[in-house]
This record gives sequence, structure tokens and C-alpha cells, in this order.
Amino acid sequence: MRTLPSKLKPKNGISHSLHIGFNAVLPVLLFILIRVDLAQIAAVMVLLTKWRIFSVRPRYWPAIIRANAVDIIVGLSVVVFMAQSSSASIQLLWAAVYALWLIFLKPGSSVLKTSLQACVAQLAGLMAVYLAWSDAPLYILVVMTWLVCYSSARHFFTSFEEPYTPLFAHMWGYFAAGLAWLLGHWLLFYGLVAQPTLLLTVIGYAVASLYYLEHKDRLSRALRANVMVMMIAVIMIVLVFSDWGDKAV
Repeated sequence: MRTLPSKLKPKNGISHSLHIGFNAVLPVLLFILIRVDLAQIAAVMVLLTKWRIFSVRPRYWPAIIRANAVDIIVGLSVVVFMAQSSSASIQLLWAAVYALWLIFLKPGSSVLKTSLQACVAQLAGLMAVYLAWSDAPLYILVVMTWLVCYSSARHFFTSFEEPYTPLFAHMWGYFAAGLAWLLGHWLLFYGLVAQPTLLLTVIGYAVASLYYLEHKDRLSRALRANVMVMMIAVIMIVLVFSDWGDKAV
């Protein structure tokens, strides 16, 4: 795996101070922009936090974008969640959640925190995709689902220094895209959660838990069986008790 130059994440200097200050006030800015119906500007503000990506040589851009993908996904998802809510208190709550992400979870570099970052990004990203683009053409849902799941999986496996990270990330992304294409023909919602989001979250979190426990040498046969049984049980309940004639896209 190619090593990124150390200057991509400066530990001091004016740019680093500006970056920290901008992140500190970002949730407040998003809240204000959403309240005045400027959701597009709020999304641009999230993207502007990554301006340092383009301050280095272009050959490093793809690697840095992949490294920052989960943070971008979470930020844009928060914008969607806030824009979808008309309640100021709920929007303020989402701003607080985003602040917790920026202050406590995002800076973490341990295996556990990196894994949690990936899990949060996948859940938030999928929820946002199906909330914002549920009426979009099916191919858009498929591509967006692939992008969210691929980026989250790559972030997850990278923390373990997995040599097959690109392969595993592509496999999960293609599986998610295929499931999105299949279920997109009967796009069902359970409250605010779309069926593809629910199933991919259950399957993804189960597989990630097994991989994490195996990596930590804490995975017993009984625990593996319990996780698999719970995953299959939830999937069967969702599939059996869904009203497949409810909506067709």
C-alpha cells in the first residue's frame, strides 16, 4: 500500500489551526444554513472542509479521497437528515451528533474507532441515500449504494492492514449494489429506514463483527454460531413479513 506524504496531515501551522477551527464551528454553520433553507450551501460547506486534498500533487488525490470518504459521507448524510426534518430541535440534535462525530470519533485511529467510523458511515450514508433519492432512477440508487458500501468497507479493512482490502471492499460494494438493484424494484420502508439499508446493515455489521473478533482472537465457535443465527433470523423476519405488493419502483 502506497504511503501518503506526512504533510497531508500537518500537526501544526496556520492551515492546521484553521482546519480545527472550521470543524469546531461547522455543525453550527450547518444548522443555520438548514434553518434558512440553504441545504445545498450546507453540503458545499462539508466538502470545503476537505480543501487540503487538492493542496498536494494530483497523484495523491485518489488515495486521500478514499481516506476521507467516510467523513464526507457522514457530513453529507447529516445535511440530508437535517434538511428532511422541519423541527428545529431535531435539526439541532443532528448538529450535536455531528459535533460528537467530529470531536470524538473521527480523530480516532485505533482499530476499534476506525471500525466504528466505517459502520457509522455505512448506516448514515445508506439512510441518507434512500431518504433523499427514493424517487430517483434505480441505477442512481445502485451506484450510490455501491459507493457508500465500498468506501465504508475499504475504511474498515484498512484499519486491520488487510492485504486483500481492495478485493474485499469491491466484493462488499458489488454485493450491496446487487441487493439494491434487486430490492429497488420493490422499495419498502420501515419508518425512515429503507429495506436495503436494513438488510445491508444487519449483514454488514454481522460480518464486520465476526472479522473483528477473529482478528482479536476472541471468536469462538459458539459466538460465531450465535451471530450467524441472529443475522439469518433478522433477514428471514424482514423478508417473510414484508408486504411485497406495497410499492414498486
